Amino acid sequence: MNVLALDAALGGFSTAIARGGRIAASRCERGHVALERGLALVDDVFTEAQLAPEQIDRLAVGIGPGSFTGLRIAIAYAKSLAAVWRRPLVPVDSFDLLEYGSGLTEVLAVVVGRPGVISARYRSPSATRRASGRIGDVLAEVLPAENAPLAIVGAPKDVLDALAERAIIVRAFEPAVAPAAAAAALAAGFRTPPASLHEVRADYGELPAAKPPRF
Repeated sequence: MNVLALDAALGGFSTAIARGGRIAASRCERGHVALERGLALVDDVFTEAQLAPEQIDRLAVGIGPGSFTGLRIAIAYAKSLAAVWRRPLVPVDSFDLLEYGSGLTEVLAVVVGRPGVISARYRSPSATRRASGRIGDVLAEVLPAENAPLAIVGAPKDVLDALAERAIIVRAFEPAVAPAAAAAALAAGFRTPPASLHEVRADYGELPAAKPPRF
């Protein structure tokens, strides 16, 4: 199976092609480049993988939470390509992208939103909890009651500092598969696509704060 994936939720824009369960090509650029560079990077991975669009069996896209603008652009690209090529589109959330391939059974995955604002998901064999908002509020809502050692992925320094203030011992991990689109391409090979492209929607976590107009 050949899978083309796109993600712009987890910082910058990334795209990848998985062929037979292995990454054949990937590209990633940091910053707000999805609109200007996104489709050029998609063309690059086709060239590197030596595949043509008609050889793609399905597409995958990161649906967030994460960058508000990046999410909208990546999902629009993915839906447009899936519609033109008449291929199914598989949505993959940011938490699954961060955790993919880690083998962790109990983990806190953190996605950065606005400064001081995060989305987080705590997952264990017995519970799954997620929340979005200010760091302290989110940690209070999702963490288990006992201060046991905690595996964490995707956490920036301010989140690690907040956990240290709670006397929680953490083991911080980088994503096992990078860039994020590579994780999406691999994950999508094992998932059932939704029946309609309209079912693929962005998960913004917490919508950006409204800015009052200037007169």
